[in-house]
Amino acid sequence: MIVTSAVRHVVAGTAALLFALPVPAATASSGASVGEPTPPVRQYVDPARLDRQGTQVQRLPGAPRVPSVSALSWVVADAATGEVLAARNAHRRLPPASTLKALFALTALPHHEPSERHTVADAELTGIGAGSSLVGVKEGYTYKVSDLWNGVFLSSGNDAVHVLAAMNGGWESMARQMQDKARALGARDTQVVSPDGYDAPDQVSSAFDLAVFGRAGLQDPEFVRYCSTRYADFPAGTWSYGIANTNRLLTGADGVDRYPGLLGIKNGYTSNAGNTLISAAKRGDRTLVVSVMNPQDGGGLAVYEEARSLLDWGFEAAGRVRPVGSLLPARTKAAARPDARAVAVSGRAAPAAGPAHGSGAVAAPEREDAPSGVSAGLPLALVASACAAAIALWGWRRRAAHRS
Repeated sequence: MIVTSAVRHVVAGTAALLFALPVPAATASSGASVGEPTPPVRQYVDPARLDRQGTQVQRLPGAPRVPSVSALSWVVADAATGEVLAARNAHRRLPPASTLKALFALTALPHHEPSERHTVADAELTGIGAGSSLVGVKEGYTYKVSDLWNGVFLSSGNDAVHVLAAMNGGWESMARQMQDKARALGARDTQVVSPDGYDAPDQVSSAFDLAVFGRAGLQDPEFVRYCSTRYADFPAGTWSYGIANTNRLLTGADGVDRYPGLLGIKNGYTSNAGNTLISAAKRGDRTLVVSVMNPQDGGGLAVYEEARSLLDWGFEAAGRVRPVGSLLPARTKAAARPDARAVAVSGRAAPAAGPAHGSGAVAAPEREDAPSGVSAGLPLALVASACAAAIALWGWRRRAAHRS
């Protein structure tokens, strides 16, 4: 009877402990194995570093010096990781000229198939700025969408932009769509007024944002196909004429040597913006994105030579510098934890939430609950203790019965 009573005490005590203790939390993935290694913490980068003026770079021993260039603003970044290897005045807001067409393409390209045909209405060609670059779109003519995109990327044709914008909701709607796209990509310096990049009051971007647009474009095969095309035929009714890409680093025109491995992207010029350029190039297994805004020396072709110098430096310095920022959008708590309420990111955020501009790499992950192994082992230890106590009680009662 004493043994039976003790066993009953053990069972009752064990059940009470198991009901009282919390059930171990389920892992994020039901297939995760016990003892699965924790993912490495991503390297933290000061989120405010790219907000500073001047050249930002963290060279390791043996790294080459950053070339001296005259551009008001520039960025060199790794296209795969988004890491910014070096930059100067990365968030300085300047007129972007036709490099803004990269954002236009990111926004409008997915909406129409390249083979789709469109007949141009007269109203679609109104409002084109004086002195705009044109590819020669004519009202009443029918074009494939791919023809219009060749006009945008190769000839920087504002007429082609106006037609494509009309096909995507109109000029003002297109500007709003582009603004939304920029914010979604983490580009917070850009203000879109004229989708073709024509000078307009308050229209600005930054070298950081242009690099973001260039990196995003490289992830779209259609974007890459258009921006890397050197020459194409543009239809004109029953005949066609040849057009050449105005990006001299891609074509080697006007005495500018072609850059090996160049993937193109977009160049621009206006009297207010000066010369601007987004370039991307691949060497081996590494692809770099470089943005250059408004060189102050060397004339109209300096933007290409300064981009060349920065690309050369980036390939040589890769692996021998610490990143000074990231082109990736700042991660919010909602993105890190799907069950969390959405958190708006504004201003300079604390490192744990990521930088407001996306200028720093994602900070160390938020601290999580204790590993499941701790909470799972706790009930077993308490049950064992209860069993030991019950056995000791049984032994004491047995000895007491013998003595009596």
